Amino acid sequence: MTTNNLTPPELRGAVWRKSSYSGGNEGQCVEVADLTTAPSAGQRGVRDSKNPGGPALLVPEAVFTAFTTGLKAGAFGI
Repeated sequence: MTTNNLTPPELRGAVWRKSSYSGGNEGQCVEVADLTTAPSAGQRGVRDSKNPGGPALLVPEAVFTAFTTGLKAGAFGI
């Protein structure tokens, strides 16, 4: 996993969606995008919706899926 300031060409085609678990206006806003174009294909982008021009975390699809599956199963005690 790496943190990068992504330039517009790297985000071409990305459709960001806000997590249904993000708090309303309480400052807990996360957006996720399926990245389908090179060089980021096969990864998910995760960013702070309040700072869309800021850094985004790039996570391989399999790692993101394992993480969200673990969250749903209560594996992290949250």
